[in-house]
Amino acid sequence: MKLWKWEKGRQESGYEKFFVLGSKWPIPFDFYILRFKEGAEIPPHTDKVAAGSHYRLNVVVKNARSGGKFVCKSPIYENSRVKYFRPDLSEHSVSKVVSGTRYVLSFGWVRHA
Repeated sequence: MKLWKWEKGRQESGYEKFFVLGSKWPIPFDFYILRFKEGAEIPPHTDKVAAGSHYRLNVVVKNARSGGKFVCKSPIYENSRVKYFRPDLSEHSVSKVVSGTRYVLSFGWVRHA
């Protein structure tokens, strides 16, 4: 993890992430700013965790002019700006950004029973 620098996203699909805050205790969480430039996308996938239940709340700050749409098979809650889902259980993706840049605030945590 690089502090105060944009780094490549985990999916190696063109999006970038900027680490803002995180902790491993008492509740593991992370907070990122995500940037999707033209051509960036995320293929359908799930984010497995070793133990517990993974939750993620994404807030779209700026939509791309074209493309860059979030797709989730079974979100907990979703509207045009807010995406709340279980990335460990629900397949999700982002369509290719055709024009413009998309910015998202992404807050995730793992809840242990």
